[in-house]
Amino acid sequence: MKLIPNAGKIATRGVLEIQHRLAALDFDPGPLDGIRGRRTIQAIEQFQRENHLTADGLVGPLTLRALFGGALVAPAESPDAMPWLVEARRLMGTWEVPGPKSSPVIMDWAAQLDIWYPNDEVAWCGLFVGHCIGAALPRESLPANPLGARNWAGFGDACPVVDGAIASFWRGSKSGWLGHVGIVTGQTKTTIEIIGANQHDKVSRRDMVSVIQMPRARLLATRWPMTAPKIIKVTAGSDAGMTDGNEA
Repeated sequence: MKLIPNAGKIATRGVLEIQHRLAALDFDPGPLDGIRGRRTIQAIEQFQRENHLTADGLVGPLTLRALFGGALVAPAESPDAMPWLVEARRLMGTWEVPGPKSSPVIMDWAAQLDIWYPNDEVAWCGLFVGHCIGAALPRESLPANPLGARNWAGFGDACPVVDGAIASFWRGSKSGWLGHVGIVTGQTKTTIEIIGANQHDKVSRRDMVSVIQMPRARLLATRWPMTAPKIIKVTAGSDAGMTDGNEA
């Protein structure tokens, strides 16, 4: 697995093309880096308003046609279908820095969300999900305390176990307060595959953003962002890589 201590930027081709097109039309998307950040979303919304489209910051077929005049075929997997999942995948391999220094990347997520987060000794699975949702869907309301994994069980709207859903799990005891949260990327009859943070990697011995399989029996809830279109996509997962309890 590639480790990304400072969350190296991994360009998403569709987003980068959209950024270049917005810039060419004098709608400032910020850095041309392939990252769907707040400035890019704001530029998309401004373009949509001026072209009498729904200003939702999502580049669907109508916005694509307006941007490119029908000259661009939409990417096979639209980066705007589930932009919070795209952001999560971009951050794969980001690891924590134990001790007083902490990861500047993770600390920046907390600063952008304006929430308390002293250092990487604090569990950051909820912070990671909060960053992905906050960066991709700036109008979405987050839980009162995003750091609390179980608080995500009340986020957004209830939904089935589908790709992109926010999945909240209990840890230790179902009646306790410990938990874990991540974004669904697949499933089997007994497990739910998630991309999440603060997940222990046995090879590198680091806590990082990775993909693991959580026991379905520990699921508390799956939730969908209120400001995003409902998408039903179910990917078959694998029971390989079942968590050993060090997921948070």
